Amino acid sequence: MLIGPDFSREMRRGEEDAVDALLRSAFDGPDEAELVHALRRAGAMAGESVATWDGRIAGYYALSHMIAPKGWLCLAPVAVSPDRQRHGLGRRMIGMLAEWARLSETYVVVLGQVSFYERAGFSLARAQRLNSPYPLEHTMIAGPGADVPAVALKYPKAFG
Repeated sequence: MLIGPDFSREMRRGEEDAVDALLRSAFDGPDEAELVHALRRAGAMAGESVATWDGRIAGYYALSHMIAPKGWLCLAPVAVSPDRQRHGLGRRMIGMLAEWARLSETYVVVLGQVSFYERAGFSLARAQRLNSPYPLEHTMIAGPGADVPAVALKYPKAFG
């Protein structure tokens, strides 16, 4: 019997508590779990995906609708269970997301660890003309083409 990660899929109704527990354990505190709750309450969530490993939720990411530019999405948070980190699960989940962004011609913005997200398909160089309230040295994008967009980013209010 093969034991390991399953493919990423949409989060299902009733899995909210498991995702909440994952976020709290992966980040050693409530901040990311509270961000997810706020995004859900505000109706800003575009989608939530999970990856299971041996039948339990071991990975998660959320996509939110950016206020501006219209049609762009924001990736946050991303979490992998502490006992499954450094097994390639996060890179696989985010790599599939980056490919989806390219194929669907959807821009996705992320703020995070450059070495991780660039290996998964996001680009720091393509984000350097963005006008962002957050540091550009940690801002990356995935999506169609190879352009370097010069647009102002406005995140959902839950990020404030």
